[in-house]
Amino acid sequence: MTDLPLFPVTVVGSWPRSLELVRALRNKQDGEISTDEFNAVADKEVVAALRLQEEAGVDIVSDGEQRRDNFYSYVVDKLHGMQLMKVSDLLDYAKDRARLEEVLRALDVPAFAIKSPIVVNKLAKKNGLSLDEAAFVKEHCNLPLKVPIPGPYMLTRSAWFEGLSDKIYSSPEALAVDVVAILRDEVLALKEMGVEFIQFDEPILSQVVFGEESKETFMCAALPDRRDPTEELEMAVRLMNETVEGITGVRTGVHVCRGNWSRKEEVLLTGNYGPMLPYLVQMNVDQLVLEFATPRAGEMEVFKEYANEKEIGLGVVNPRTDEPESTSQIINRVKELLQYFDPEKVFLNPDCGFGTFAERNVNDAKGAFNKLKAISEAAKFLRKEYA
Repeated sequence: MTDLPLFPVTVVGSWPRSLELVRALRNKQDGEISTDEFNAVADKEVVAALRLQEEAGVDIVSDGEQRRDNFYSYVVDKLHGMQLMKVSDLLDYAKDRARLEEVLRALDVPAFAIKSPIVVNKLAKKNGLSLDEAAFVKEHCNLPLKVPIPGPYMLTRSAWFEGLSDKIYSSPEALAVDVVAILRDEVLALKEMGVEFIQFDEPILSQVVFGEESKETFMCAALPDRRDPTEELEMAVRLMNETVEGITGVRTGVHVCRGNWSRKEEVLLTGNYGPMLPYLVQMNVDQLVLEFATPRAGEMEVFKEYANEKEIGLGVVNPRTDEPESTSQIINRVKELLQYFDPEKVFLNPDCGFGTFAERNVNDAKGAFNKLKAISEAAKFLRKEYA
């Protein structure tokens, strides 16, 4: 793997999208402009995001997910057998429409604002989920690259919708067989391209553990028939390990947060990682990318029984607030983690992305830059102290 400094600074994935880019994305989806015309806009925005990350002192960059509608729905353009559907379109298929509408209101999510990729036919890959994105970054930046992709549990659970998908796949488990195969191919192709870090996004696990009894969830339109959380977590472990089995030579990680769709902290999920950690550490990945910049995430003591078992991508800034965290705040948070992990196992990142959903940026480019700069400055102090 690529040599990195102590306390490497990285991102979770998304960068705030400009109005021009969002407009181009919508026009492409509506068939008003071609893919080439869209890419002419997106290319410029990706380069701008890369330059700002470099200037901020980021050690492992991403393309800012600038070409994606959100962190998982973009796969509709990359796979045969999926259809992008607004939550409002799915209301007619929901077993309890009134309950889903109530959940969306409580979570501060308009039914038209978030789209989900729903399986409506047999899945088959086109040209990779993120290979074009990675190739572009490799041409325009020499820094190590992180590529976020939907995790196997996330993609399976978000894409299987009863009343639509069950006509093709009898259950989420049946769909998961094809999902795992597609993701394995993607990981191997990214590794071959020289991508240094592949991050599997699995935020839906927070809904499994901390969500209400309602099956519907803020990010997936539906969580199919809710089962015991233990059963769901065991499924997530199994699918992840099947996806990465035997693959070495590339850093892998799993990102779990508690939602990033609103700047209103009170509507986001709350709870420490304690119930999840016994399962997360069973996943055969190098790193757990976790949020710890807000009180909602709980305390570091949950790591006491799992010291040094994995690398930790520590969330040290809240992407949804305007003011950057102070150097001392970040350093103190890192030192809390160092009670349980060696410095060599600690990476520094925001809690989540700055624009998880294209039309719902949680910060602007200036705010994102200042947050990353704050992490970079704290990393400099930490490197001096722990070198």
